[in-house]
Amino acid sequence: MAENLIIEGDSKEEKYQTLLPQAHALIIGETDVVAALANLSAALASTFGWLWTGFYLVKGEQLVLGPFQGPIACTRIPHGRGVCGSAWAQNRTLLVDDVDAFPGHIACSSSARSEVVVPIRNAAGIVVAVLDVDSDQLGSFDQTDARYLERIVEPLAELFGQAG
Repeated sequence: MAENLIIEGDSKEEKYQTLLPQAHALIIGETDVVAALANLSAALASTFGWLWTGFYLVKGEQLVLGPFQGPIACTRIPHGRGVCGSAWAQNRTLLVDDVDAFPGHIACSSSARSEVVVPIRNAAGIVVAVLDVDSDQLGSFDQTDARYLERIVEPLAELFGQAG
């Protein structure tokens, strides 16, 4: 089955508004976590052209690399370390305008300059993964990104609940 992504609008908000229902369609009804995350990372990357877009999955006390689009990435990130590990530990979305200024930043790519990380929770509210997005520009992400990326990953709660 072929999927086509149709993104309209010039502003970030307009792009998110057209992406949101299509992203949910890629998740809802899918029974395989990896398939859903792979398509979602591709949809986000092709819509916005960020440096790196992908997922890390909670495995014990580490985040382990999952499906992504972009250059080679860190394979494992400890709980509470770097932006991803901190978002997991704090159970909240983190927006970082300058990754070099973030205490304990883990430089998976020297090209990354700004980052947004969104925790993904299962149906019980436990963080089971994170969505990580990197840009090669400073200050690329704002509350619009945080709000829409949080909405985009919401349906994953049920899928991770099935996989649990």
